[in-house]
Amino acid sequence: MSYLEELNESQLAAVQHIEGPTMVIAGAGSGKTRVLTFRIAYMMEQGIDPFNIMALTFTNKAAREMTERIGKIVGASEAKNITMGTFHSVFSRILRYNADRLGYPSNFTIYDTQDSKSLLKSIIKEFNLDDKAYKPGNVLGRISSAKNNLISPEAYENNAEIQLEDKMAKRPEMARIYKTYAARCFNAGAMDFDDLLYQTNVLLRDHPDVLHHYQQKFRYILVDEYQDTNYAQYLIVKKLAAVYENICVVGDDAQSIYSFRGANIQNILNFKRDYPDFALYKLEQNYRSTKNIVEAANHVIAKNKDQIKKTVWTGNVQGEQINVIRTLTDNEEGKVISNKIFDLSRAKGLSYNDFAILYRTNKQSRSFEEALRKLNIPYKIYGGLSFYQRKEIKDMLAYFRLAANPNDEEALKRIINYPKRGIGLTTIQNIVIAANNYGTSMWEVINDQARYPVAINAGAKNKIAEFAIMIKSYQAQVDSKDAHTLAQEIARTSGILKELNSEKDKGPEEVERYQNVEELLAGIKEFVVSRSEGEGNTLSEFMLEVALLTDADQDKEEERNHVTLMTIHSSKGLEFPHVYLVGLEENLFPSQMALSSRTELEEERRLFYVAVTRAMETCTLSYASSRFQWGNLISSEPSRFIDEIPGQFLNYETPQRAAGRSLNSGRRNFDEEFSGGLNRKPVPPKLSSLSSIQSKPASKGSTDVQLKVGYNVEHDRFGKGKVTKLEGSGADTKATIFFPHHGAKTVLLRFANLKVLDQI
Repeated sequence: MSYLEELNESQLAAVQHIEGPTMVIAGAGSGKTRVLTFRIAYMMEQGIDPFNIMALTFTNKAAREMTERIGKIVGASEAKNITMGTFHSVFSRILRYNADRLGYPSNFTIYDTQDSKSLLKSIIKEFNLDDKAYKPGNVLGRISSAKNNLISPEAYENNAEIQLEDKMAKRPEMARIYKTYAARCFNAGAMDFDDLLYQTNVLLRDHPDVLHHYQQKFRYILVDEYQDTNYAQYLIVKKLAAVYENICVVGDDAQSIYSFRGANIQNILNFKRDYPDFALYKLEQNYRSTKNIVEAANHVIAKNKDQIKKTVWTGNVQGEQINVIRTLTDNEEGKVISNKIFDLSRAKGLSYNDFAILYRTNKQSRSFEEALRKLNIPYKIYGGLSFYQRKEIKDMLAYFRLAANPNDEEALKRIINYPKRGIGLTTIQNIVIAANNYGTSMWEVINDQARYPVAINAGAKNKIAEFAIMIKSYQAQVDSKDAHTLAQEIARTSGILKELNSEKDKGPEEVERYQNVEELLAGIKEFVVSRSEGEGNTLSEFMLEVALLTDADQDKEEERNHVTLMTIHSSKGLEFPHVYLVGLEENLFPSQMALSSRTELEEERRLFYVAVTRAMETCTLSYASSRFQWGNLISSEPSRFIDEIPGQFLNYETPQRAAGRSLNSGRRNFDEEFSGGLNRKPVPPKLSSLSSIQSKPASKGSTDVQLKVGYNVEHDRFGKGKVTKLEGSGADTKATIFFPHHGAKTVLLRFANLKVLDQI
């Protein structure tokens, strides 16, 4: 039994206790999977039949890896006899075997999300309901929540509280939709993913002989990531374990971060209530991270009241302090972090696979993507599409592309009927046929219907003409208006903003799409204000930059060696030598939507704990003191989670590079700001004070000089020049400067990084 020698004392005790209810609380990086795997192998070596073991995981990958590891110890053929897999895969097999008990065929279809949405869309249309109030995604989410809480269509319909909620949300027909949807699925011999849990509960509830059979079969039950189970999963496991109570759950309440998916942290917190005589084992030794990282994370999670107390420790080296970086804007944050990755990888000869950038929301990826690409650093986004590949962004970019080049056929086909304007598929197909027949573009056919007649009715012709007028109005402004002004107009007049913000009760998917368009417009604003006069700030110029970013192909070798970008939720279970946790600002992380209750705030804190404990060697926290939102620079406060880390674990770092130049010009030195105690929370400048800071560029003799007309200055790119005009105030203060070799240039002071040479 040499494999047992690999375990520490706590791990070994958890592995060898195989009878009765057992809970293993596994701290971050404590070897949870190893314990679960070795426990099953040990059970089999003690004579327990693998056919009597059921192990439930949350990913197929985890199940495969565990089966392979067990197979190396007890033999591959025996390992295959264990019932191991995800909740959905295991229960779908049980349902197929017993489908006739529920009136389903044994080969029932499993609907995926798109199947379900398509069916719901048909039902909503048949009921003549407003598809804005009854968006299929929102409706499916409501039905999913009901099923995960084991609420049948009939119970849903007869529950007065639920009916009141739907009425208040202006969706009074939800019960009828749910009932019809369930009936249609049943008639089609289909179950959706939620049915695999819901119908298993129905099977065990209504058929005692079936329940008895599986209670006898699965005498030993193991559940991984127990803190992530929902009510339906909890109840199935509880029923199956009721006879022998040989149930072992493994998890960490400090890493419960999926309540939005229905996960209930109370399942693990109340395990002792369900099994009063349970055995508790705590895996507290962290093998992943340095002492600084482990102890800093411990101090933060200790603030939570709802938790199972444990003391995570490590025998690893002390390691570096956690770096804290403040930047002026979110775009600057992207540049600073990207430069740090570039420098560290070069200095230490590291692979880009060693680096991860973690953020709270997908929309934050934009500034990091752009900065990484400009440094030719390969990256890959996990858990979400590249920012410029998301549908709502591609839709907006298609309008921008048409404004610059109306003959762009792919852009035209994408948005000619988005948002919907009554131009149907048949009409579009006829336009394509006409363009091909006349040997011209779709735009020419649309723009000159007299010259290029198409077989469509009068109503469709009028709608096409209206669309053409709108695009031509954008065309007329593409070279005269700056990119941000025109982009805002297109977003508004095209109907995209209205489409994405069409209902008050938006689901999380709709909110994120709206936020992504907001982020795109913020990026365009940043593009405009960072350009000096004469450089070109039109939409055409912006689209050229975007095209260069998105068309940069990477070979296979580069794809294997890349920086990882992902949301913190997607990072759970992973580890990286160097982690950059970005956007640590109040109302972003913790999220503004999570500040209404202690329960929600504590989940945000657990999310922060998960993020920090992904780091093995170094962890860097960053925040911007201002972010662009809808073209406005909004002041941000540092996240409270930074303040919850004792000062001895932190190093407030002065960022030195952004686009190849110092970030400190015109601002107080970070060392001054953080003097007087490492644990003191830095206060970012308010919007009203930005001008006084930004208009005092460093000079030869002073770092506190008020810029005035007539001063001689030096610009990084244009060289020496003289200030001829100052206008605006605050963050929008501009200076017109005459440069002998480049002429007059108008620059925004907050980006210009001017150096005052002398005074008049």
